[in-house]
Amino acid sequence: MREIHPVVYKPGTDKIRIGRGFSIGELKEAGLSISEAKKLGLYIDRRRKSIHKENIDILKDFLKKVKKGS
Repeated sequence: MREIHPVVYKPGTDKIRIGRGFSIGELKEAGLSISEAKKLGLYIDRRRKSIHKENIDILKDFLKKVKKGS
């Protein structure tokens, strides 16, 4: 399975870049705990406090694919 990466916005601009990992808030919104995310091989960025709707959608789609493949 391919790696998934979060989307983050560059400070001071509206440009988008690939993030280091998903924030804890994004994981919780998607219904994942930190330990579950680690087991799935997802990167977690504990420094990020922001929650982006795009990242929650990415996580939910990923979870659907994982459950479908099991």
